[in-house]
Amino acid sequence: MKPLLVGVLFLGLSLQAQHKPEILKDEVIRIETTLASDAMQGRQVFTAGADSASVFIAKEFSKIGLGYYESLGSYMQAFTQFRQKANNVIGVLPGKSKPNEYVVFSAHYDHLGLHTWGDDKVYNGANDDASGTTAVIALAQYFKALNQNERTLIFVAFTGEEEGGYGSTYFSEHINPDAVVALFNIEMIGTESKWNTNSAYITGFEKSNFGTILQENLKGTAFHFYEDPYPQENLFYRSDNATLAALGVPAHTISTSKMDSEPNYHKVSDEVSTLDLDNMTEIIKAIAVSSESIINGKDTPSRVEKR
Repeated sequence: MKPLLVGVLFLGLSLQAQHKPEILKDEVIRIETTLASDAMQGRQVFTAGADSASVFIAKEFSKIGLGYYESLGSYMQAFTQFRQKANNVIGVLPGKSKPNEYVVFSAHYDHLGLHTWGDDKVYNGANDDASGTTAVIALAQYFKALNQNERTLIFVAFTGEEEGGYGSTYFSEHINPDAVVALFNIEMIGTESKWNTNSAYITGFEKSNFGTILQENLKGTAFHFYEDPYPQENLFYRSDNATLAALGVPAHTISTSKMDSEPNYHKVSDEVSTLDLDNMTEIIKAIAVSSESIINGKDTPSRVEKR
């Protein structure tokens, strides 16, 4: 078992000279390569591969020391879809002064599974969305070590996104949306954005001031969040943020995926070797820093218009 690591993270912020936990590239690589390995068999919902992935995520949450969600007796939020069993994986870090206000960090751990032709039969889903799930685990490590969250943090790995958002739909039906201050959904951050490194975009940027808050918190760094450059793709309603956004939550997806030219999207070639792991680590660091005024209760994003 590797140590979680505590070091110094400056990220160019002149006002943040205090010691902070560090998000290490080695940890990002360890988590990412496990989730996207052939052993996970493409992590398709309702399969043994997805079960293996969920067990791995739950073990990571346990090592970090996260609590269980509400009355669940484990990290697994089980549900049934089409008479088949599936589960989200959820861990909680209780808030200090505002425990009834929630900030959610999410990603989907499922992918497309296996196919029956060719030499490479595994849809590894390294970018889609082992990268986002890796970020959620790394952020859980970071905020647990930081130990400064005034609001309760919920870390959730959804299943069934590729099949129709089954996991996020179930989750949204079992949480009070009025208590959710913000949701950071992380989807495909393993490749460089159209603006190259140190950048990502936020879907539905114009629907709340969520993105503006994040960018304000990144002043003095080299990192920048942009508006979604692919509005024709309707990405705001195509990922796991959509179900809570429809209920008024400022729930947005952070991504770097070039939706007009991503060569490995939904292909068996979506493997770890195609990712920029240095840049991916920097994106996770940027999410950690940009979210701090929300998790510490200073900022509350405006609500999204209900759908």
